[in-house]
Amino acid sequence: MYNPFSLQGKNILVTGASSGIGRAVAIECSKMGARVFITARNTERLNETYASLEGGRHQVFVADLLKEDDIYGIEREISGNLDGIVNCAGINQLLPFQFVDRADLISIFEVNFFVPTLLTRLLVKKKRLSKNASIVFISSISGVYCSGIGASMYSATKGAINGMVKGMALDLAPKGIRVNCVNPGVVNTRIFESGVLTLEQLEQEKHKYPLKRFGNPEEVAFAVIYLLSDTTRWITGTNLLIDGGFTLM
Repeated sequence: MYNPFSLQGKNILVTGASSGIGRAVAIECSKMGARVFITARNTERLNETYASLEGGRHQVFVADLLKEDDIYGIEREISGNLDGIVNCAGINQLLPFQFVDRADLISIFEVNFFVPTLLTRLLVKKKRLSKNASIVFISSISGVYCSGIGASMYSATKGAINGMVKGMALDLAPKGIRVNCVNPGVVNTRIFESGVLTLEQLEQEKHKYPLKRFGNPEEVAFAVIYLLSDTTRWITGTNLLIDGGFTLM
């Protein structure tokens, strides 16, 4: 059956694949026929993702991407060239601006900005990407379309990612490599298990969305698959907004 969004025969690297959006992206890519390379720090949760993948020949890399040796290890161990990279790994830290210090900024920028940028740069320099490969960054509506109380640091990292993507898209276009962002609103992930927000506060937040709910990780994954597939070979340097209408308000 004809499927323009098929990833059959493609090799896709997914970071942050142990939970949330990263796990959903890895699983859905495997369902679309891709061979998936997954990485994260948590061995147990990463193996749970691996067990949920469809098809075969997938690879698992338990790695801390804050360590340069681990980044180089992934590059060495990947078999074959990549047709796609999905940078999902990231953290959020809510802190009012007046309490932000240099250490906080360095910590969140390391994970959200430097790690995905430098990993992607290494794979490009080592010529590990196939012609017409697609690079996708999971960004956010925060820092690009809006922000929130205590979210200045997180917003800054996502704004930086979006700026980097536009420049990367221009620099890599002669190689046929596309670079795009997915910009989700609030998504139902493990972040809600932290207890930072009460159930009542979460319900109030939901009602700020015209569709009256948060997104699901799979819905973001479907958007990522769209950008990885050959249907988007004429799309680069763009933001794909997935926010249940939040930024309309």
